[in-house]
This record gives sequence, structure tokens and C-alpha cells, in this order.
Amino acid sequence: MSELGEYDLRTRCGRPEEFEELESAVRVYCRSFNLIFARASGACVFDQSGDRYLDFLAGAGTLAYGHNDPKIKAAVLDYLEADGIVHSLDLHTTAKLALLRKFREVILAPRGLDYRLQFCGPTGANAVEAALKLARKATGRRTVVAFTNAYHGASLGALAASANAHMRAAAGTPLDGVVRMPFENFLGAAVDSLSILEAMLGPGGGIDRPAAIIVETVQAEGGIIVASDGWLRRLAALARRDGILLIVDDIQVGCGRTGTFFSFERAGIVPDIVCLSKAVGGIGMPMALTLIRPDLDGVWRPGEHTGTFRGNNLGFVAGAAALDYWSDAGFCEALSRRAARLRECLEALAGRHPHYCVEVRGRGMIQGFACADGHQAAAVQRGAFERGLLIETCGPDDEVIKLLPPLTIAEDVLEEGLAILSAAVDAVAVGPCRRDAAITSEAWD
Repeated sequence: MSELGEYDLRTRCGRPEEFEELESAVRVYCRSFNLIFARASGACVFDQSGDRYLDFLAGAGTLAYGHNDPKIKAAVLDYLEADGIVHSLDLHTTAKLALLRKFREVILAPRGLDYRLQFCGPTGANAVEAALKLARKATGRRTVVAFTNAYHGASLGALAASANAHMRAAAGTPLDGVVRMPFENFLGAAVDSLSILEAMLGPGGGIDRPAAIIVETVQAEGGIIVASDGWLRRLAALARRDGILLIVDDIQVGCGRTGTFFSFERAGIVPDIVCLSKAVGGIGMPMALTLIRPDLDGVWRPGEHTGTFRGNNLGFVAGAAALDYWSDAGFCEALSRRAARLRECLEALAGRHPHYCVEVRGRGMIQGFACADGHQAAAVQRGAFERGLLIETCGPDDEVIKLLPPLTIAEDVLEEGLAILSAAVDAVAVGPCRRDAAITSEAWD
């Protein structure tokens, strides 16, 4: 790959005019990674010319086990070859039963958890919508507490709980039913955000007792902002004391992304409702789950929340096959080593370029660093792409570089990706970051 700025990426992609003529302008990722990709394996994707790129974007966390994981893919292919049922609404199928049994055996029982699994429509937003609807129905209350910098999805209920101004502005209708509170350290380390929440829920605070509190333990899209275990324990205790349901949105940071299957395990809390999607489908098969406390699940009447594609049996097969990783102690040990190596590299970058790597953030295999602003982060992203690495930016100003390598990435491939990232940061940090050097949506229009 050539050095930063030596060619215009738009001239390399050779994309047919059909993308411009037929696909909606709402597209995002292809504006930053302006190539036509043809195949993928593990942590690597290949464009139509055969050029190889390392994928530390991983479907925004969906591809936790990499592209086309051989074991998971084999399970799906075997199922299809045997004429297994692909779509089933919520009919009983052998594929669904196998997933339910394995999820209980491998995930719930060892952790002492008791949840009912609701199969929703196949996106994370569908899981969030189900959780919010059930919380309101179960409590008879309407308000939900959500946090600054939160992101829960783009459908209206989930969007109301999200804080992203850009996405909220596109709603075209009022987004209500949510009270926004400061996440940990949003107002600075000296301000106790939970004391504010507790006071606002008090007699003079003016907030009626809400149905639920919805929280991400790690705000991924919000800038890889990690809640401390102590803050999460206090939040759970506050909710329990006041009879408020606690919903944990584990859509991007669950299924092992933070080092444990559920992101809240380390804090020792037990949410009333958990939202899962993305990686739960194994190799990118669309699937979402809402995990519900059994007594709450009894509030649902048949058909009160449905979704035509809640019966994606290929997702059930792939999801069950992916759970085999969580029965392997060696997998969990390797996951810890990879996370430690990722942190080590980022800390070294921050020490070498403190004006670019302002703050290292994250846990497990969702880590990154905050830049001074979005233009610096975009320059790093472009420099990495030109060298063969796909990475994402996040945060209120897209000022945070986010790394989401597959949990199963080979150590030598991880080292290669980190070397590319280091080279990109080294290159762009030697001079001032110009506004015109950043990747912007206008550059690809």
C-alpha cells in the first residue's frame, strides 16, 4: 500500500455507476472504505482485485469469530444440505431447540442466571424495542431513564433512548418518553452522576418513577466509555431499591467482546432484561435476543411483540455452533492475552504521540484511543486504510479510534494490524492534521 496522501482512494475502487444510481445516499461505511469487496476469511477481507485488508471493524462487532469461521460455517452448510428449515416464524424447530439447550447449558447455568429467551426481529434495535415495551407494560409506567452518549438503535423507541444528535435529528417526529441522565464521568470525575440521578428521582426532583433504566456498560458508539464496576453496582442497587427495571444493552459489547460473555459479569450485577444481537448470530447471521426475568416474561400475552424474521434458523444453527467456543477454557485464556496485547500497543502509542492518542479506552477486545478531535481521528483512519487496515471512528465528534478485531484473531495477524495502526499514527502525527486531510462524507459524494 502507498504512503498517506499519495493517491486518491476514489480512483482505486473502480465501482460501477450502479452504486451511485441505485443505492440510497444514507450509506455510510462505503464512503470511508471505497472499494468493492469480494471475499473474506478470518480477520481478512479481499477486494475484487485480490488486495488483502485486515478487518478490525468486524461488522461493528458482529463478526466476533471472524469472517466465515470454519466450524460455524460447516454447521450452517450441513444444515442447509440436509434441507433444514430456514424460516419458521416462532414455530418449534430442531434448530431452535438446540440453541435454547446450548445457551442454557453453556451460558446461563454456569453463571447462575435464569432468563427466558425472546426471539425478536433480527436487529439490536428490535431487541431494545421489545425490552422497552415490556418494561412499560410490566410496570404500568411510561418513562425510561437513558444516559448521555448512549446509542441503542435507530427505530423510534430505541432512538429516543439514544443521545446521538445526528441520528435524532433525522427522526422527523418527537422522541419522548425518555429522561436523559449523565453517564459516569460525563460531567467530570469530580461529579457523582448517580447522586444526581438519585436526587432527581427524589420527592423534589420532578421525575416520576420510571419503568426502566437502560444502560450500556461500555458505550461503544458513544466513544468506548467504560462504566466502572462500582458505578454499575450502585446503579443496579438504586434500580432495585426503587422498583425500576434495569435493562443492559449488550448488543455491541456482549458475546465476549469485553472478555466475558456478558459485559456486566465483572460487576456482579444481574439485570432484569438483557439485549443481545450482532455477534449472537455466529458469523453474521441476523438474530437478536431479549433475555427476560421469568416473572416479567409472564406479562407478555401471545403475539404482543412479533417479528417476521424472528425464526431465522440459520442464525440459530450458527449461534449454537459459536457457543462451543465458550466451553473451551483455552479460548478464554487466549482472549485475555489478545486483550492485554491490544492494550499494551495502545499505551505505547499514547506514550509516543500524546497529542494524537489523548486517552486510551476500552476493555477486552473493544479498545481504542481518543484523539484531540474528529479530524485527527479521520486522518488516522485513512492512513490505516491506505496501509491495509479497516478501523472505525466513534464518539460525539467521531474523535475516537475504535478497534474491534475478531475474538479469535491469530496472534500474528493481530500483531500485523497493530503494526499498521502504529505506522498510520506515526505518519500523521509528524505534522499538523489538516482539515482537508480528513475523511469526510463530502469527499465521497
